[in-house]
Amino acid sequence: MQIVPRTKEPTEKTPTVNTEKITLDVGGMKCAGCVKSVEKQLNQYPGVRNACVNLATEVAVVESELGIVDAQALAKQLTSVGFPSQPRATNRILADTSETQQHTQMQSAWRKLIIAGVLLFLSLIGHFGTIAGSSLMFLHNIWFHFGLATVTLLFPGRSILVDGWLSWRRNAPNMNSLVGLGTLTAYTASLVALIFPQIGWECFFDEPVMMLGFILLGKTLEQQAKGRAAAAFKQLMSLQPPIARLIANPQSSQKGAGMVEIPAEQVKVGEWLQVLPGEKIPVDGEVMSGQTSIDESMLSGESVPISKQVGDGVTAGTINQSGAIAIQATRTGGDTTLAHIIALVEAAQTRKAPVQKLADTVAGYFTYGVLTASILTCLFWYFFGTHIWPDIVNPIAHQQLSPFGLTNQEIPTTYAGLLLSLKLAIAVMVVACPCALGLATPTAILVGTAMGAERGLLIKGGDVLEKVHRLDTVVFDKTGTLTTGKPTVTDCLPLPSANLTANSLLQLAAAVESGTSHPLANAIQTAAQQQQLAIPTATEFHTEPGLGVSAMVDNSLVLLGNWKWLQGHGIAIPPAAEEQANVFAKLGKTIVGVARDEQLIGIIAVSDPLRKDAKTTVEQLQNMGLRIMLLSGDRQEVANTIGNQLGLNSMDIIAGVPPAKKAATIQELQQGKLATNVSSQESLMSVAMVGDGINDAPALSQADVGIALKSGTDVAMETAEIVLMSDRLTDVVASIQLSRATFNKIRQNLFWAFAYNTLGIPLAAGILLPSMGFALSPGGAAGLMAFSSVSVVSNSLLLKNLNRP
Repeated sequence: MQIVPRTKEPTEKTPTVNTEKITLDVGGMKCAGCVKSVEKQLNQYPGVRNACVNLATEVAVVESELGIVDAQALAKQLTSVGFPSQPRATNRILADTSETQQHTQMQSAWRKLIIAGVLLFLSLIGHFGTIAGSSLMFLHNIWFHFGLATVTLLFPGRSILVDGWLSWRRNAPNMNSLVGLGTLTAYTASLVALIFPQIGWECFFDEPVMMLGFILLGKTLEQQAKGRAAAAFKQLMSLQPPIARLIANPQSSQKGAGMVEIPAEQVKVGEWLQVLPGEKIPVDGEVMSGQTSIDESMLSGESVPISKQVGDGVTAGTINQSGAIAIQATRTGGDTTLAHIIALVEAAQTRKAPVQKLADTVAGYFTYGVLTASILTCLFWYFFGTHIWPDIVNPIAHQQLSPFGLTNQEIPTTYAGLLLSLKLAIAVMVVACPCALGLATPTAILVGTAMGAERGLLIKGGDVLEKVHRLDTVVFDKTGTLTTGKPTVTDCLPLPSANLTANSLLQLAAAVESGTSHPLANAIQTAAQQQQLAIPTATEFHTEPGLGVSAMVDNSLVLLGNWKWLQGHGIAIPPAAEEQANVFAKLGKTIVGVARDEQLIGIIAVSDPLRKDAKTTVEQLQNMGLRIMLLSGDRQEVANTIGNQLGLNSMDIIAGVPPAKKAATIQELQQGKLATNVSSQESLMSVAMVGDGINDAPALSQADVGIALKSGTDVAMETAEIVLMSDRLTDVVASIQLSRATFNKIRQNLFWAFAYNTLGIPLAAGILLPSMGFALSPGGAAGLMAFSSVSVVSNSLLLKNLNRP
């Protein structure tokens, strides 16, 4: 079957904000210094408000004024200053391109490493006396080592030297600038000693070969580790199938007739598609014919297939397992849930943790600082160190490598001191590693957010991770969060004065609730339908979220709502009704009062049971040292019953709070105004709010960390910092544990990145030379620098060993 391309119709979207985001793929970045330079270039571009660059994913996200900045021009500007860039393509193209680029980069890195490894082996073997019983004298010849060093610089090391030189010219030196300068200095000093042997300098051509060999080894291992770190995200991007099978004539009795394959991104809303067993769902849609089971593990992390019938929704990227189905597209292209998830995860990977700001600030001046330290090292040892500790110079002054082999000709002490000073200065330049600083945060966020996406936990960035780490309080909404969100009517009690039957009261209530979609409304309508009651026609609906609803039924104004709302409308509550409501409330039932013509006519009790995993979730969070609170718009008695079932203290239960005031309640908690003990009153509180993402949106936004369940996914993705795509409440625990673990990796990485330089630079500068006779050689410094970057990335990969709660 031939794939038929379709021409996309241009669409216009009315802008709702005065900014837009531009995503660029940026190449040529080597370390944190490069990241700082790219951000500086982007922020200086006219119309750009903010730019965030990720070294691990090589992506820049730019926030700019709407319609002012051209993405192509912005990419061209970055390319002109040495960072090849291009605007981000579609996810499908991105996944393919990313895979191709990774493969090409790894091939190039391995070629350079193999060449450098052979040259390094030949260089080291020159120090051996005998091979296979015979002396290979040419391996000892200094001209041979000169040739090896020259070939190393011209071929595998050329890209490092060129990039380092261009970075100097851009006034934005990076890691390659330091390595290139150190390598050329060692090579030049050796070349001078070779051409002018009378000055008595030692030739150390092995050092440039060793430095470049270790650097290329580190880069290759780092590239592999980064590829493994990004593997989960690449897998996420590749979930959407490239092809969809369009049903040309849905009305035909032969659904297979007129079938045509088209690119999945060109499917339009309303079109019918056929999905066979084993195939991925190409777009979000609704099952129109057939039945099957769907593997939704990419969405929820749950491996058990979900049964789908006609009328059920399906999501792009999920896998059809058992039956052929026809679906009607409801969301396509960038509007699908999968596309939203990909965009959310990618945006999260560019959002830095505040703790990274220190590393970024240091990286901006790092190269200049290292260069200064290198110069000071050289000056100190030449003018002071070699005179204070003359014994250090003696071993160097007693032998040298001549152009024709090893001799015992003594070197003048002055020249020997200069040679020692140069070696130490070169080691200082090479050991410093801004690359580790640049990779510390983004690699951990890359692994953590991608792992979360695999498990149905969408964490929106490094700043969220840091806020989660500081949490001390978690507030749960009741309805739909701690409870199942599927309430049922348990009691329908008309007042004696109303002269109504229970069915008549339920009919009136169902008529009024037909104008809203609240879970309580659905429960009342479902109860009426189950009893096959005729629903009267209602008009003039008015809803106050979380409080009540009113409508005109048979020319009478009927109100349904809580006691406070009804009293606010002048409805008196008889003592008998109040007493009966208290009985229901103590049983954990939600009370809905029904009034007609300014008179209370009945009570409807609705039960919404706790989720099975609610108590376990609360206990696990409490064991993590968190204070757990319940926030509800229901009566205090109902909230207390639920709270008691969860084992909560009565002081941690806040009831009677409508949705509009939940954000204010969260704010009071943050300010310590609702603290229940002396210690918490003395300081501000860091609060997480867990809700369903619809009525709780203001509270989710106000909280330090908003955690939304999958209900109302669009709202949740916009409002909450963490979105749980499954229907498991235990994922609240999993998301906090993953966030804590990821942030701990960030802190570990930053510690090691700073520790390597804090320890490595003094060692390379010769701090142990007078007392222990030890100093890092330039080659050893290169090895330590390469190890620092690899260890930081490898440490981030250990996050994959984190188990689910």
